[in-house]
Amino acid sequence: MNTLSVHHNHEHHDSHYRGLVTTIYLLQALAFLLGGIPFLLAVILNYANLRHVKGTWLESHFIWQINTFWVALSLAVVGAITLSIGIGIFILLALTIWVVHRITYGWMTLNDSSAITKLPTFSLF
Repeated sequence: MNTLSVHHNHEHHDSHYRGLVTTIYLLQALAFLLGGIPFLLAVILNYANLRHVKGTWLESHFIWQINTFWVALSLAVVGAITLSIGIGIFILLALTIWVVHRITYGWMTLNDSSAITKLPTFSLF
């Protein structure tokens, strides 16, 4: 009986944080329509809840989302600075395509109930 209740709690835990991961992907996507505020809120939620998913398959999604934020922020700053010399538009266009890819790939992987296996060997958090 004890094993069953632990299993039930584990399923509830995964379900709750899986929903949070979905919400974070949605916030990242909404950033294209609403500016950077949803993206910032998403990464705050990632950091606030990362300890709760340590050691689970959902941890890879949190790391993926956090790295997406920091790389996107860095490239957005570089793109904005270099807009006046013309290269910034290409950086920002590439950034947009890259972020859409990251959100799409992450969300599809989440829907398959799979961990992200393409994680970099370094981490930006």
